[in-house]
Amino acid sequence: MNYLAHLYLAQPTADSHFGNLLGDFGGQRHLNQIPITVKNALDNHYLVDKFTDSHPIVKEVKQYFSPKRRRFAGVAIDVVFDHFLIMHWQKYNLQPLNDFKQTSFALLHKRMPVMPSRMQHVVKHMTDNDWFKEYETLDGVGLALDNIAKHYDELNAVFLAFFPELIEHVNQFNLENAKNTRGLYTL
Repeated sequence: MNYLAHLYLAQPTADSHFGNLLGDFGGQRHLNQIPITVKNALDNHYLVDKFTDSHPIVKEVKQYFSPKRRRFAGVAIDVVFDHFLIMHWQKYNLQPLNDFKQTSFALLHKRMPVMPSRMQHVVKHMTDNDWFKEYETLDGVGLALDNIAKHYDELNAVFLAFFPELIEHVNQFNLENAKNTRGLYTL
């Protein structure tokens, strides 16, 4: 569900944007049918997810959620971290967020014909309704998630500590073998 972070960490190509989201739509099932550029981006998606899910800060944040809702904590954290990425966008990207969204949505639409049907539906809905616009406000996040406001400041601090490490981790593995051409924040 951390689609904005996955797109941010993708290269500025249609294959990369496609592959970096494909992991949330059964990407492994399509390995024989995709070009190496998409496979590399899919690997990048899994790298981001594995790093995020295993990071001690993220594991600790899951404790902010009640035991009854903890099984949804990963999804909630993804959405909240996309919210904080929007809130701190200029710290991590020189390109204005609206320009980035337009470019990313256009790149995704270029690969719409080869996307799995469920991914086509989600990407169409996400781009037509600009899901990231909802994530700009706490009220928007609150529509989708329970109890976020209670830990907003703590989650913000965790995001600011975690996201630079994630950028460095992706840059270190360099799975897509491209130079940093997006104006990404580097450590």
